[in-house]
Amino acid sequence: MLIDLKERLDDAEVKEVLEYCVYPDPEKLEAAIEAYKADPGLELYGHEEEGELIGVAGFRMDSEGQLNIEHIAVAPNHRGLGYGRGLILETIEIKSPAIIVAETDEESVNFYRSIGFEIESLGEIYPGVERFKCIYTVEPEE
Repeated sequence: MLIDLKERLDDAEVKEVLEYCVYPDPEKLEAAIEAYKADPGLELYGHEEEGELIGVAGFRMDSEGQLNIEHIAVAPNHRGLGYGRGLILETIEIKSPAIIVAETDEESVNFYRSIGFEIESLGEIYPGVERFKCIYTVEPEE
């Protein structure tokens, strides 16, 4: 079950897992933490097991039902076990988006592809780094 992390943004454990999304860049991590604190439209949820934070998913949902994934990360020792997919599925369950959009790099694009996201290259947004737009249309429940 996802838990809301907005009240725990200063916890070392939350920062540690969120840091995997922004690479080891303390300034980017602090900017992300401050954005979650200041912007009520940005939501940050996590998945815990036995008191340990396994992964986080940060997103923004607009009034049209589009959910934009801003951050998603799973602690390294729990990767490849379905937790990332679980974060997305649980987010769909609680937010009921019509469509999910994420932007990622070549290192993570196969994660989104494996879940069923449509992948579109955005080209080299940063020199030498290809970026991808990942789109998932959520099937309405009958």
